[in-house]
Amino acid sequence: MAEGHDFTVLVCGGGNAAQVACGMFSHRYKTIAVSFFADEAAKWKAALGSSDFELTLMPLEEGATPKVIKSKPHDITNDPKVAAQADAIILVVPSFAHGEYFEKFAPYMKPGTIVATMPARSGGDLVFNKMLGDKAKDMIFCGFETLPWACRFTEWGKKATILGIKNSIIGAVTPPSKTTYAMATLQGLVGVTPWLQESPNNLGISMRNPGMIVHPGVMYGRWNPEVWDGKPKDSKPLFYQGVDDYTANVLEQMTKEAQATCRKMEELCPGLSLKDACTLQQWYMDCYDGQMSDTSSLKACMNTNKAYDGLTHPCKEEGGKFMPDLKYRYLAEDVPTGLCFAKGLAEILEVPTPMMDKVMTWAQGCIDLEILIDGKMCGKDIAQTRAPQGVGITTLKAFKTAAKIDCAEGGSCVVS
Repeated sequence: MAEGHDFTVLVCGGGNAAQVACGMFSHRYKTIAVSFFADEAAKWKAALGSSDFELTLMPLEEGATPKVIKSKPHDITNDPKVAAQADAIILVVPSFAHGEYFEKFAPYMKPGTIVATMPARSGGDLVFNKMLGDKAKDMIFCGFETLPWACRFTEWGKKATILGIKNSIIGAVTPPSKTTYAMATLQGLVGVTPWLQESPNNLGISMRNPGMIVHPGVMYGRWNPEVWDGKPKDSKPLFYQGVDDYTANVLEQMTKEAQATCRKMEELCPGLSLKDACTLQQWYMDCYDGQMSDTSSLKACMNTNKAYDGLTHPCKEEGGKFMPDLKYRYLAEDVPTGLCFAKGLAEILEVPTPMMDKVMTWAQGCIDLEILIDGKMCGKDIAQTRAPQGVGITTLKAFKTAAKIDCAEGGSCVVS
């Protein structure tokens, strides 16, 4: 950071998490909110007006008074040129929008800028390198597994609430030599919790991605034709806390298939560590330990997680009743940018994925994409996903080259 220059952070997006991040960071640092979505930036700026943004943090202790933070961003804009001021750029937008932000910021970004995606979802580093080209080598890319918080608006553009803060989240930094600097800077932004922990490589982050399993899996478990009669519900079903035995089995089978893919990759690339790509239940234990009253099973972890209190399935109201929103980001984002990556890598490694196939076949019909045909990642819309096949990668050798994984025969594996 240059002398005489206030540390400046760009927060990208205008949704729940972006407004929460902006509220938190503005309290201490020069913070500029950026949204390229339609006229969202102008609407947010108008909604906030001259008022402070009000952020409420719900306590874990029973009966404790919530904390309230009031702050105001330096600016809210859709001008990509503000990237020239940034020391750190935090993307808390849907992962399908990452490429647009990378591409628009690229001409203005200064060397050494920290670019953090929360979450990166799967293959985020590959998208970053593609969009910035040769300039990517002068930047610091950080891919995080998930958002730091569970949060919701209380009044759009003006007020939001943090329902729960994860205990820890992991991220991978490229280049590795900048890990300490990048992690310390970002820890200063988010606060004491969650603890930002280093992961060995971005492939581990890609395969750890909880959203690629939880979101499509829970949607499938509630709304697929085997279990839903197609009729409206009297109320919105609970999402995480409403997971039943049927849905838990779907999630468990999907996470087992992801684990099998990781183990096969490690077997074929001696020395490669995908240790952070853990099971879904272990992810809950890592991120929400102390916030769940029962951790005996995956279902129990989700049902008793205090951070999920009251969170419901995305629904649309029709005549006083509720129908599922099957084009919500839980399918529209997490299938193309998450599940497709895992399935695509599994296909390259010849790992069978019957439950992933079942969920994806149903989900692609909901979001009007043709991705999977007869169990193969060869549909006409494959290029709209982050599947390796979407960029023409169909062999292990090609995948290792794109992911910068160098496994010398008989030696250790190096991720650059």
